[in-house]
Amino acid sequence: MGLPRFGAAKTNHSTSTPNLYVANCGPAVGLSHDTIASVFGSFGLVHGVFPADDSGARVIVCYNDATSAAAALTALHGRPCPHLAGRTLHIRYSLLRPPPAPTPSTSIQVCLSAAEANIPGLYLLLDFVTPQEEQELLAAVDARPWISLAKRRVQHYGYKFCYQTRNVDTKQHLGELPSFVAPVLEKISSFPNLNDAANVSLDQLTVNEYPPGVGLSPHIDTHSAFEGLIFSLSLAGPCLMEFRRYAQGAWFPKAGSSVDMDAENPDNSSNFSRKAIYLPPRSMLLLSEEARYAWHHYIPHHKIDMVNDNVIKRSSRRVSFTLRKVRTGPCQCEFPQYCDSQR
Repeated sequence: MGLPRFGAAKTNHSTSTPNLYVANCGPAVGLSHDTIASVFGSFGLVHGVFPADDSGARVIVCYNDATSAAAALTALHGRPCPHLAGRTLHIRYSLLRPPPAPTPSTSIQVCLSAAEANIPGLYLLLDFVTPQEEQELLAAVDARPWISLAKRRVQHYGYKFCYQTRNVDTKQHLGELPSFVAPVLEKISSFPNLNDAANVSLDQLTVNEYPPGVGLSPHIDTHSAFEGLIFSLSLAGPCLMEFRRYAQGAWFPKAGSSVDMDAENPDNSSNFSRKAIYLPPRSMLLLSEEARYAWHHYIPHHKIDMVNDNVIKRSSRRVSFTLRKVRTGPCQCEFPQYCDSQR
């Protein structure tokens, strides 16, 4: 919301536009948008630097005129840039897309409990941690370094999650989970609705920080990467999480389309079930069985959520703790049509 939308980078350098797609450049490689704007500003007036995708390593640089963009492309494309940490930039023109045409309202009834959602394997516990425990958890992660992605910040413990492959490298163990998460793990060990709760052994933690208006693209946690229990603790702010089950199996965006645009316009995809649930601060969500393996989960990129007849404004930040167990053998779940190997 509020950001311009750009089409795929042009491969023909003769088609000049005021907008440049710049790869190997962005927060994920240690270059802030302000630094990028300063360097590209030597070729003309830059009115914005925007993330090109969720990688954090590709940006769109927008000039007021095509002449400035052409000068920057000629000077910087394919060459190490000493003012940008010596990185070799790969630059192409990019086109500004018109905003999508208005679509009919796609609002759905928002559930306030997992029982109301009626998705097998989905559980939600309210007030899973106390307000004091919430503040202690937030203070603990804020005292540690964050990794900046295009739109949010993350921390990884146990094993690093690779967003490009949506998997983990089991050979690169980061160590045991930090001590500050021990109280959460202790409470999980007595989680209701689990047949073997006492034997739950979680070894991977991803902490996400979402600013207002930033959500999560539709996905199923990779079958081959993680076992069957996914725990997600919401802290600091609320959000709405949507679930979709596609009859044809795992859903992927059409070639050349935007994941988030397709998600925001679900009528473009047919033959699926759609439900939503409200996640208040300090609540713990559990995805298991069908909810974990067969339903895509998704957080809309909104600053305001409509929860039935109530308008819920998202807070200045939402922090989630996602706890999982890394899989060491093949997935043998009952939903192979939703497996990542089917992509």
